[in-house]
Amino acid sequence: MTQIEKNNTSTDKAWNQLCSRLAEEGLLTETESHKRTFLRSVTFKWVASIAVLLVSIVAVSIVVNQNLKDKHLLSLYNEKNEATLVTTLEDGSIVYLADQTSLKYPKHFERERREVFLQGNAFFDVKGNRKRPFVIETDLIQVEVLGTAFNVKGKDNDNFSLSVDRGEVKVTLKKTGQSIYVKAGETGLLRSDQLHTMPTKDADQFYSYTRQIQFKDERLADVVRVINRNSEGVQLEVAPGLENRLLTVSFSNDSASSMAQLICMALNLECIRQEGKIRISELK
Repeated sequence: MTQIEKNNTSTDKAWNQLCSRLAEEGLLTETESHKRTFLRSVTFKWVASIAVLLVSIVAVSIVVNQNLKDKHLLSLYNEKNEATLVTTLEDGSIVYLADQTSLKYPKHFERERREVFLQGNAFFDVKGNRKRPFVIETDLIQVEVLGTAFNVKGKDNDNFSLSVDRGEVKVTLKKTGQSIYVKAGETGLLRSDQLHTMPTKDADQFYSYTRQIQFKDERLADVVRVINRNSEGVQLEVAPGLENRLLTVSFSNDSASSMAQLICMALNLECIRQEGKIRISELK
């Protein structure tokens, strides 16, 4: 006999003894005694069943919600000693991932906010949208922006830092709720469980991400947009109908012209030089 069965037997025995005593003293008729015993038994079973059902619903809901959340997140990881891995998100924001860095993000952002999850170091070039804040979650820190460019260093939780190239961001320490605002030219630091700001000393950190870059299955239009944002002088242009061609390619300190040639070789296209730009088109 299980413990539950033993407990039920003891409870039923005590209940029956009480009913018998009340019946002997004329305080409870036999019919009432049977009714109450029956009602007690049925009520107990229904209450127990409902309780188990509610617990099951809550447990299943938590598991399903977590699984659905993870299921709808895409994952991107840049291996050790690899060039910066560049990806363009649904809203047009560009993320540059350093080596040994992972990013989880939805294929489609929520209507109210754009949220991603970061582990490691990355440079974000966020497309402005005041109605949909861009939120970056790390283990210790939450970063909220409206539209800006900044470098997040989160590989070492004890030495978290965020440097802003342009715009302004809000940084919140999850453990204490402390928040600071970091502006262009400033760096936010986490030291001894406290957030601080100071002038940015290494401005070159922003450009270090673009010296060696790689793309994996990125749209040609997005690759060209990244190149144009980081190149001076000649700009690249994609002919209509080629925007969605997928491209996997790496560049290392290449000029815009050299990158255009590599793209054309990889996708069997041709580069046509025009005034101040290079047009990427189908082979004639």
